[in-house]
Amino acid sequence: MTDDPVTRFDQLGLSPPVLEAVTDVGYEAPSPIQAASIPPLLAGRDLLGQAQTGTGKTAAFSLPLLSRLDTSRRHPQLLVLTPTRELAIQVAEAMQTYARRLKDFHILPVYGGQGMATQLRQLQRGVHVIVGTPGRIQDHLRRKTLKLDDLSAVVLDEADEMLRMGFIDDVEKILSHTPETRQVALFSATMPAPIRKIADRYLKDPVTIHIREKTATVTTVSQHYWQVTGTHKLDALTRILEASDFDGMIVFVRTRNETVELAEKLEARGFASAPLNGDMNQAAREKTVGQLKRGNLDILVATDVAARGLDVERISHVVNYDIPYDAEAYIHRIGRTGRAGRTGTAILFVAPRERRLLHAIEKSTRQPLTPMHLPTREDIADKRIARFRQLITDTLGSEELELIRDIVTDYQEQNDVEWQDLAAALALLVQRDRPLYPPEEKQSAKTPSKERQRRESPASDQKPLKARKDTREGRPAGGRRPAGPGMETYRIEVGREHGVEPKHIVGAITGEAGVEGQYIGHIKLFDDHSLVDLPEGMPRDIYQHLRKVRVCGQPMRISLVGGEEPDRSLRPPQGKGASRPDAARKTEKKTHAKKRKRDQVNKGKRRAPKKTASRRGTEKG
Repeated sequence: MTDDPVTRFDQLGLSPPVLEAVTDVGYEAPSPIQAASIPPLLAGRDLLGQAQTGTGKTAAFSLPLLSRLDTSRRHPQLLVLTPTRELAIQVAEAMQTYARRLKDFHILPVYGGQGMATQLRQLQRGVHVIVGTPGRIQDHLRRKTLKLDDLSAVVLDEADEMLRMGFIDDVEKILSHTPETRQVALFSATMPAPIRKIADRYLKDPVTIHIREKTATVTTVSQHYWQVTGTHKLDALTRILEASDFDGMIVFVRTRNETVELAEKLEARGFASAPLNGDMNQAAREKTVGQLKRGNLDILVATDVAARGLDVERISHVVNYDIPYDAEAYIHRIGRTGRAGRTGTAILFVAPRERRLLHAIEKSTRQPLTPMHLPTREDIADKRIARFRQLITDTLGSEELELIRDIVTDYQEQNDVEWQDLAAALALLVQRDRPLYPPEEKQSAKTPSKERQRRESPASDQKPLKARKDTREGRPAGGRRPAGPGMETYRIEVGREHGVEPKHIVGAITGEAGVEGQYIGHIKLFDDHSLVDLPEGMPRDIYQHLRKVRVCGQPMRISLVGGEEPDRSLRPPQGKGASRPDAARKTEKKTHAKKRKRDQVNKGKRRAPKKTASRRGTEKG
């Protein structure tokens, strides 16, 4: 290799099918971690990479290792270990995309919360790549349903997170099942002593790569993020465009293909938009930028590469439609506004599983991003009405008004129409293609469920609930709030004396139970135990698995809090008949149904309903 900087993926030596997939996706240039990692991994070297979350590590190890894959051999050749279920799914989806041109390619994500039977079927059919969390991989190794004898490479992704969540012992046990000849790539944002120890023990003469964090502050730019929820991203962007007073805007996406697709969709919705990407020659690029400067265009949909060095004074807003891979790219993006002392606004769209990237950006820039709520239907109507009024004011000063006035006056006299009605009819005619009031949204979008409202509302907006009695103890549960709607409170046998923090509990549950962090409720720490709110109806296999999961080196031994016995469907079978919890639950439901029916009959005969007695009977049952 020469010392010239790598600016294209075709300079890195990737296999033709993988390179074709990269071209299909529309990636323009490798990130620093990709340019540094791909050549040694292609050469079969072990690699120790230190880089922050969101720097493009997935492509950095996926592209070269997929290039070396032999799809004719139907057994695991590549194992990727991740700390959480979310990351496992994300990595598996990305690798599936990069391998789209590989014939007969099979990949399997393996994590807690997914049915074991499904994973077993896939393993029996044969897979080339496994992406999983340490706990579930260990389960398969114990069951002897997964063999790593022919593994050619192992990737430890976000090793410091696995250390923090207490998985390092599991990682070492998994590595002991791999052949001595396998290649190892270890990526970590930090390098604490235990990670160094693993690197020294399992990596052979590794290539060391350290992507230094470059931070910058953009004090003139107001930074916000919107959590992608039920509303489609395009609809959300449209609402923002309708309600914002922007002059010029750049909307950033990841690929060349998306620049064209999104620009066309925005044009169809009435916004003056155009793509800006690396496929455009210099003349086309200059023409497009010139249109933005002159006001013939209002929105550019661009990639990072195409927008480098772009300085247009009227850019007041930057929207990160796709979250960037690294904090440095984010800084470059929002630096297109707020230049030369001017102020600007930056908005970042964040999907639930991209929260890690948001935290990495906030950590790198040392600036928290403010959550934002989408403009409402009323907000959009107010903006449209204000613009319409301004249009009327501007039109009143037009020289062409005299001719139209004669036509309108003649019409009014012939038809004896009130002037107000005539003006309203003309206004309706003008606004027919763009009504002043947006159409009603679907019920699901307009009136979200209470659970969705609870998730979308900031914690500071939620009213505290009344303290609940822990009937097992006969006193309030540590002064904590009761579980919210759809939630249940669980006790885990780790607390402050074990050095546990809420983040350790969240990490263990998200990594092993498949519960996204946003759905984990209140966590209360005590000296020897902790309480945590989780969604009700936890499947039995997840419950049993969580009982074995370790936090800070201690087993969780999770159990349901409450005066009654925990739902038997959530606990390991115990005693005679314990293997049929569903039957017991069905019997109980039938009993309650009969009581309700009897009460309704009595009420129809105008008898006084025995509510108190019924409730007492139900509580006793």
